[in-house]
Amino acid sequence: METTVGASARPATLDLPAGPVRGGLVVLHGSHADQRSYFLYQHLARLLPPAGVAVLRYDRRPRVDGHDVPLADQAEDAAAALAALRRHVGPAPVGLWGFSQGAWAAAVTAAAHPVDFLILVGCSGVSPAVQMRYGTAEQLRRHGYGPADVAELVRLREVAEGFLRGDVPRPTAQAELAAAVGRPWFPLAFLPRELPERPGTWADMDFDPAPVFARLAGPVLLCYGETDGWVPIEESIEVWRRVARDADLTVTRLPGCDHAPTLDGRDELAAVSPRYEAALLDWLPSRVR
Repeated sequence: METTVGASARPATLDLPAGPVRGGLVVLHGSHADQRSYFLYQHLARLLPPAGVAVLRYDRRPRVDGHDVPLADQAEDAAAALAALRRHVGPAPVGLWGFSQGAWAAAVTAAAHPVDFLILVGCSGVSPAVQMRYGTAEQLRRHGYGPADVAELVRLREVAEGFLRGDVPRPTAQAELAAAVGRPWFPLAFLPRELPERPGTWADMDFDPAPVFARLAGPVLLCYGETDGWVPIEESIEVWRRVARDADLTVTRLPGCDHAPTLDGRDELAAVSPRYEAALLDWLPSRVR
């Protein structure tokens, strides 16, 4: 059924089980997968209702002037989505599913609003700035670039971050950026050719997820592709295990998957990992009624 979420009336789709409702799930977005039609969200809407779990997915707020949607705003909409879902599923347990950036948003939401469980796919345990330094360096390595190129990339991102924090003058940072634009690896740096006129445009750059994880309780399923090229998996799991002492953690590693839970790096429904599907269907029944 078609519905809306929150004060801004975000367009949403609610997929309900044909029979009794055992639980419900709100879907939160990857940074570049903001429409409810994204294939990973469609996959949940096909997989879970036959198991008695309702799925609510909605379009994320649009970016403003190209800036990413702050996690606080994403959490506000997620809380509204939880309320909307509860109106349809009654007392059944409800949880949040988040992919990549959406995993942070799900954790922020759950730290402030009661949920019964969390399913987080590709969840980084380090800040967005650190994660992007790691991820872009890994992309260069996978494309055959050597240590000197990786070191230059890391330095460039640190300078750009310094400007965004207000610590590096714009002319200094822009000059270094202009010098690197011609490098063959620059498209893998995920940096603009022109910096914003003013710092502070990346609101969550230094968001530290550890204190948020520490406030979580209840069941948490963490899913990581074994070859994730964007998230430092071991460091992230270590953060979760060190700080989330009140959470009931289950960590699942997905063979053949990278950042998304798909095989061969394909972004399509047919490529969703059977191991990922099995992890969801094995874990969820004891968390819903």
